[in-house]
Amino acid sequence: MFAALGRFVTRFPWLVIGMWILLAVLVVSFAPKLTSTQDESEFLPKHYESIRAAQVQQDQFPSQFQPGAIMVFDRTDGGKLTAADSTKVTEIVTALDGAIKDEPVLKKVFSQAVAQPPSQNGLVQLGVAGLAKNATGFDTPAMDAAKQLRKDAKPLVKDTGLRVQMTGAAPQQLDSQESGNKTLAIVGLATVLLIIVLLALIFRSVIICLMPVLTVFVASQVAIGLIAWANQAFSLKADSSIEVILIVVLYGIGTDYILFFLFRYREQLRRGADTKASVVHALERAGEAIASAGGAVIVAFMALILSSLSIFRSIGPALAIAVAVTLVAALTLVPAVVTLLGRALFFPSKKYLAEPEGARFAAIGRRLGERPAVFAAASGLVLAVLAVFALGFNPTFDFNSSLPKGVESTKALDTLQKGLPSGATDPLTVVLESSGGSLAQGDLGPYQQALAGAQGVARAEPGVLSRNGRAATFSVTLSHDPGSDQAIADVKGPIRDTAHRAAPSGTTAYVGGTTSVFVDMNKAMNRDYSVVFPVAALVIMLILALLLRSLVAPWYLMVSVGLGFAATLGATVIMIQHIKGDNGLIFLLPIYIYLFVVALGTDYNILMIARLREEAREGRNPHDAAAEAVKHAGPTIAAAGVILAGTFGSLMLGGNSLIVSMGFALSFGIFTAAFVMAMFFTPSLTALIGHAAWWPGHGDETEAEHEARMTADVRG
Repeated sequence: MFAALGRFVTRFPWLVIGMWILLAVLVVSFAPKLTSTQDESEFLPKHYESIRAAQVQQDQFPSQFQPGAIMVFDRTDGGKLTAADSTKVTEIVTALDGAIKDEPVLKKVFSQAVAQPPSQNGLVQLGVAGLAKNATGFDTPAMDAAKQLRKDAKPLVKDTGLRVQMTGAAPQQLDSQESGNKTLAIVGLATVLLIIVLLALIFRSVIICLMPVLTVFVASQVAIGLIAWANQAFSLKADSSIEVILIVVLYGIGTDYILFFLFRYREQLRRGADTKASVVHALERAGEAIASAGGAVIVAFMALILSSLSIFRSIGPALAIAVAVTLVAALTLVPAVVTLLGRALFFPSKKYLAEPEGARFAAIGRRLGERPAVFAAASGLVLAVLAVFALGFNPTFDFNSSLPKGVESTKALDTLQKGLPSGATDPLTVVLESSGGSLAQGDLGPYQQALAGAQGVARAEPGVLSRNGRAATFSVTLSHDPGSDQAIADVKGPIRDTAHRAAPSGTTAYVGGTTSVFVDMNKAMNRDYSVVFPVAALVIMLILALLLRSLVAPWYLMVSVGLGFAATLGATVIMIQHIKGDNGLIFLLPIYIYLFVVALGTDYNILMIARLREEAREGRNPHDAAAEAVKHAGPTIAAAGVILAGTFGSLMLGGNSLIVSMGFALSFGIFTAAFVMAMFFTPSLTALIGHAAWWPGHGDETEAEHEARMTADVRG
């Protein structure tokens, strides 16, 4: 199959390249823009309590005031607000309320702006801009409105001795988007530069340095357009980090697959074959490994459609589409370009045909072949020791920490806490719904008192009845930052318990609000861990079994990858929690580690085991086959691992805790997958197991052995 593909590509290279360019142009011209959201409630199914609370509130209180932006006023000298200051704050908020009614950009998102009384200590005073009907506070119009509101407020505080900073849903979304754009630019530039530099060191070729960047760029345009179409067709909600992750995945994995091909192409050239024959041979030998590796990655990502969180149901297909397009480009576009360039591909290098002398991978392979037990024990011990630290993983749900400290919305939160509880920025909404007639007014007061007395509550406002009297809402201000671990623990435990227990007879209580959404997201994630992980592992094992025609090898290959996952999480705990000193790691991190380390770690295992099988088919015994596999596949895996680990490492330049911890974890995981799992653990275990590794198939038998067995079967 792959030899036939190679013959077609080498015969019609211009056709292949032309079809890719045409496809990219069509997709860029007609595909919708890839959009994302920060609204965590959009990620949850409707049966969770926080979403049910929001639905009841929307049905029973369609015009209720929902904060979209919070204006935090304080004095520039840090002193207490005077009566004149408070009056001025009210005037400013009133002026902004007029702007909301007059300016279309603001009117589309905000309904009104009102001033609240100063804090008890007189250090801060708030103004709140409410959301208009059908406005979310998390989309592009909300960001435009937040930018305009900040612009309108700036001249109003000039020469007043006052300072205004804005936070809340819309301003935080704006700051997140702007921070994300900077992160995207930094990560994209760092990724491309890293790939160019590393390829220059490996191949000493100007063209090879640029070819992956250009070919992956073409593939990325197609992939992003297809992802946008898929999101639109299936109403998927993409997380705001998707574009940053896509850049890393497309360039990292794309470069890996190109390297898998180029190393085999160069190896065949060194044997004296011409360009076309070498391209065909490289696709024939590397094509199966590339396709199987890509298939494992795609399956792992697609397993996320089983997630109960739409963030993963969206990012899974998105990454699967990206990998699929990159895989097809590596098997068609890259060979077509290589066919046209011929030996000019390696310009200006003149030593690309020379086999390196005293190659260190040959020495490593020779030692591994001689003492596989030592290599298996040493590499396994390293993974096991690091894996122990994974038990210390402390999940955190503080999404606000993902915003850089220097943005306005983060500074506004710090200022607000000088005079008000941290929870004032985003209070809970507790909804009481009657299952029969109207609620009794006399029940609302005692219920409010019960809520106010719950652990973690700073204050609870009096209840507001709906027009039909069948529901009531209570605004509950938390004692801690709504996104903090403590606030989430309070809502998960005492606050929800109190809300449910104290609900009057014949009513049902729902606790809503952003913090409640975080509680439900944690619950959904725990469910997903028990479903997505096993399904992804089983399907990857099936792919390995089909590739290797073995029921033995897939088991120890997956054990290897599982150890790599645990070791990666353990190393991240050491670095972020113990050395850096953070309280915990964002609770989404394990599933990202699992998917990338399992999927991409399997890539390197497949490349190594496929080469080991090829060497065994040449008549070598298991130890010698392992030695030759390390000698020939080692440089490819090392180069690919360094490049992919480096591209993931560029995420650490992103500037917020989520991206930094993800960058370290994925970079370390890929490095471990390449240099511990695939380089040492997998070949040494295969050498130790020997022929039994291929049971019940005969993947390691030579052509002569195969013919002899077939003859014996016929006679038998």
